[in-house]
Amino acid sequence: MIRPVDFKFNAQTAVNNKFQQASAQSDVQNEALKEFDGFVEMLVANGVDVTVIDDTLTPETPDSIFPNNWVSFHANGEVILYPMFSENRRAERREDIITSIGHQFKVDKITDLSTYETQNLFLEGTGSLVLDRDHQIAYACRSVRMDEKVLADFCQKTGYHAVVFNAVDSEGFPIYHTNVMMCVGDTFAVVCFDSIPDLKEKENVKQRLVNSGKELVAINFDQMNHFAGNMLQVKNKKNESLLVMSEQAYLALKKEQIASLEKHCKLIYAPLYTIEKNGGGSARCMLAEIHLPVK
Repeated sequence: MIRPVDFKFNAQTAVNNKFQQASAQSDVQNEALKEFDGFVEMLVANGVDVTVIDDTLTPETPDSIFPNNWVSFHANGEVILYPMFSENRRAERREDIITSIGHQFKVDKITDLSTYETQNLFLEGTGSLVLDRDHQIAYACRSVRMDEKVLADFCQKTGYHAVVFNAVDSEGFPIYHTNVMMCVGDTFAVVCFDSIPDLKEKENVKQRLVNSGKELVAINFDQMNHFAGNMLQVKNKKNESLLVMSEQAYLALKKEQIASLEKHCKLIYAPLYTIEKNGGGSARCMLAEIHLPVK
């Protein structure tokens, strides 16, 4: 997790992130920092091992609080770097962060896909990709931030199989990141199926999830807009399964949906309203989960 020093509305990302809203409040950074620290405290209180790295004032990186878009960490010791749509987000890729993580975890290989930026081709990490790591399936909705050529290279290099589809919001605008409309856990999946307009693609996504042993929990557009698709399953130090989300996302869920999810893991949440409004991302986006072997 990256602790922000200059979090604010990013006009470069807002052109295709309809979850973002410019805020009139003058203390966005201070409020975001309170939410960030409270989120970390909540995770630690639930036994999660959290690695927090401070952002720097220069270069200017208003979205650094969402590190999962530029890097992913894998159980085979591989670190993957991704090509980013917005120029001011590319500076978030910091070698010193990888070095710092390498002190505690084993980094055997760095795969750098960011060179695709020179071709204006993008794949924004586990924002664009929702990974079923157990079955090596990469779910990805088409957008300017998810190019299928880069996705094919990712799959060729990692052994993942892609499930690609179109996803749109209630007004028909393409959804910018797959991880706002679906979350895949080990035995469940939370998906806004309403956002997949093509019936064949929708059925394909459902079948791939069911065939890989997932219980499906469907959410609607309104719940998706409250970030109920932007969740992440993690394990704490006791190897207990937790489903991490924002308070807004939790409050958007219905009782029967909560009951379904609680069969699989404990639900934990924190208020992230300022971060969600100005950044257009939520709890899952703030977590770049580390699957690297511990040294």
